[in-house]
Amino acid sequence: MTLEWKIIIALAILVVVLFLLWRRAQRRLVDVSFAKQSLSSKYGKMTEQFLPFLAEYPYDPQSFRFLGTPIDGVQFTNDKIVFVEFKTADSQLSGPQQKIKDLVRSKKVDFEEIRLK
Repeated sequence: MTLEWKIIIALAILVVVLFLLWRRAQRRLVDVSFAKQSLSSKYGKMTEQFLPFLAEYPYDPQSFRFLGTPIDGVQFTNDKIVFVEFKTADSQLSGPQQKIKDLVRSKKVDFEEIRLK
């Protein structure tokens, strides 16, 4: 085998090894990104339970009931009931949250008393 062929084979092996290392790094980045997103979601759900106790919260925190999903909670006052969804920065309402908002705005909210025997 000539020197040129040995160099070509060595370069081919190097290219394959670099490609495999790149794919491995790419998969690890996806895993890290997913883990970070999952941790962020868990942190968000945990902190939502404390937000009614911040000074900026406009209602009595003792009358807030945490739901978690599809909305964060319900605030009870003397003259109204408020569905509350906490958002930060540029976050938007999800599809189901927007649907709940639309139902409330169109006065399609009921109260039912269900008795079990």
